[in-house]
Amino acid sequence: MTTAYDFSARAIDGSEVPLDRWRGKVLLIVNTASQCGFTPQYAGLEMLHEQLSDRGLVVLGFPCNQFGGQEPGDEAEIDAFCRTSYDVRFPMFAKVEVNGPGAHPLYGWLKSNARGILGTEGIKWNFTKFLIDRSGQVFSRYAPTTKPEAIRGEIEELLEGA
Repeated sequence: MTTAYDFSARAIDGSEVPLDRWRGKVLLIVNTASQCGFTPQYAGLEMLHEQLSDRGLVVLGFPCNQFGGQEPGDEAEIDAFCRTSYDVRFPMFAKVEVNGPGAHPLYGWLKSNARGILGTEGIKWNFTKFLIDRSGQVFSRYAPTTKPEAIRGEIEELLEGA
């Protein structure tokens, strides 16, 4: 059975990162963009990271330019923006595609394991969130409009093993 830990991705610094390094952790995987109306959610994501990482949460950010061209910069620009504007310290990755034939394999797996509204598979916009349990399985999918703080309770349940 495939889990989130079976994938790897290129980090924002260009190094290849196996998600297996976070085996046994609860993951919150988010496709991000620097010029989106939801970009302020970086603050909530960083707050979750700061407050819950010692209990086993890892937030993973995957910049994507597929929605309205809202992530036009290169990795260095994205990294600088995230650090200076939102003090992001959770792991960020290189830009990926989340839909279509060029979609990163992780996103193909995420979408097939947690469909969106009305059973649709495709991601509709930036800041779609996937919560992964400690066994590496998709627990839930959240719409871009769902603020990170709104899912804190479910994250804490997974962290406690409930």
